[in-house]
Amino acid sequence: MIKIGEFQKLEILRDTEPGLYLGNGEGDEVLLPNRYVPETFNIGDLIEVFIYLDNEERLVATTDEPYIIKGEFEMLRCNEVTKHGAFLDMGLVKELFCPFKEQAFPMKKGGWYLVYCYLDEQSERLVASSKTKRFLNNVELTVEEFEEVEILVSHPSDLGMNVIINDKHSGLIFKDDLFKEVHVGDRLKGIVKKIRPGNKIDISLDQIGYRKIEPNAQKVLDYLNDNSGFSPLNDKSSPEAIKDALEMSKKTFKKAIGALYKDKKISIDEKGIKLITV
Repeated sequence: MIKIGEFQKLEILRDTEPGLYLGNGEGDEVLLPNRYVPETFNIGDLIEVFIYLDNEERLVATTDEPYIIKGEFEMLRCNEVTKHGAFLDMGLVKELFCPFKEQAFPMKKGGWYLVYCYLDEQSERLVASSKTKRFLNNVELTVEEFEEVEILVSHPSDLGMNVIINDKHSGLIFKDDLFKEVHVGDRLKGIVKKIRPGNKIDISLDQIGYRKIEPNAQKVLDYLNDNSGFSPLNDKSSPEAIKDALEMSKKTFKKAIGALYKDKKISIDEKGIKLITV
């Protein structure tokens, strides 16, 4: 079966005037238009293509790589809004349609929106939805505490910043754990800080507990090396000053410099911290 919205490797069956016809060995065929035909090919070769419906609602293949495929979340730009809905740039000649009913907030031309791409079973068209939460599932978790995960920043809330975890689960970075500026659509590494009742997942952009000492100690060392071996920061500095300079909390900073002091890599006094050179 040739699957819409996915990349597939198909066999080149024959060369025709409009392009190459590709097949999957099960009798299913799709056209690869001339504009996408490679300079050199042989009948019987396998070629990787993306499958979608063109503007005439015909099944078609392309070698172009779209910005989003079925089952993914991505930030896309709105090219146009009509009486039917919004049309988003997905990196292909065909635009991705987002009906009004699938818009969390009314989309506007030129705006950027985080959307999920899915296949509408009735029309067999790829469709976008900015109501992303309904495509996430926290009933059965596939992550554990202290595990490193891929996160996609979803939307802000009064508590902090909501994120999508491994394209599967919803999570939250509390304001107290936001030590650097993040934006909707950012893809980052995170750590599962805690799983609360109801499978609510707290995410940290930092390592947890003792796991954080070594990488943050190295971060302090790098900062000192970039600043002639000295920083006026110490354990008496304000949390704001530490956050601005190192993008970490004061608690994390104190642990990091404590570890460096113990290893005799820095000295600490009222003026700040200084790199000890051997």
